[in-house]
Amino acid sequence: MLKKERQAYIIQQINIHNKVLSSDLCVQLNVSEDTVRRDLQELDEEGKLTKVHGGALSKSFHFTLQKNIIYQQPEKKIIAQKASSLIKDGMFVVLSGGTTIIELVKALPQELNATFITVSLPTALELLNHPNSEVIFLGNKLSKSAQIAVGAEVILRLNEIRADLCFLGTNSIDAEHGITDLEWEVIEVKRAMIGCAHTTVSMAISEKLNTVQRLQVCKLSEIDILITELKPEDPALEPYRQKGMKIL
Repeated sequence: MLKKERQAYIIQQINIHNKVLSSDLCVQLNVSEDTVRRDLQELDEEGKLTKVHGGALSKSFHFTLQKNIIYQQPEKKIIAQKASSLIKDGMFVVLSGGTTIIELVKALPQELNATFITVSLPTALELLNHPNSEVIFLGNKLSKSAQIAVGAEVILRLNEIRADLCFLGTNSIDAEHGITDLEWEVIEVKRAMIGCAHTTVSMAISEKLNTVQRLQVCKLSEIDILITELKPEDPALEPYRQKGMKIL
């Protein structure tokens, strides 16, 4: 594979999943760690990603760069519009982080009167633009890559909540392997979010369908609704419908 092809693949993966690990790229591209390291360094110098120890992060995912172009933003806006229709006055709603969640918050009606609980600082700040809704931020140590609060204190607080809805920003989803992610601390928080809500909604652009990361967040049976930018009857969603998920 040529360098241009390798780097295009890396950018694609980081746009979809927000973070990549060097070790995974070595296997996927069948190249050495030195080759991946050089590719990441070049892409970092070109401003296309942020190189970190053991991998790289997406530029568009950084809070300080939220006004930059967001990957597949039109598709995420479609997802956000579908998701916002589920939220009614008086509800308690738990939100994770990520650019799709930010689009959901932007899509909320200004007159909505609900209570939002989030572990994401960027999400909490975006919610301040909705004066009729309450915002509860569960803070603790921040994961720099996921930009959400993690740790035992956050999990304890989530376990004390009984929410109507949980909207889960999704890294990878697969009909057989469920929802998966890369960071153990982030996964623990997401599991607590799922556990505290009556209904859990997975939000994912279609490029994340049929992809798998190293660690399982949950089985598909623990997710009630899947929202993508695709029409509900799209054949790509049939394996998820067969697992009992409601598709929007």
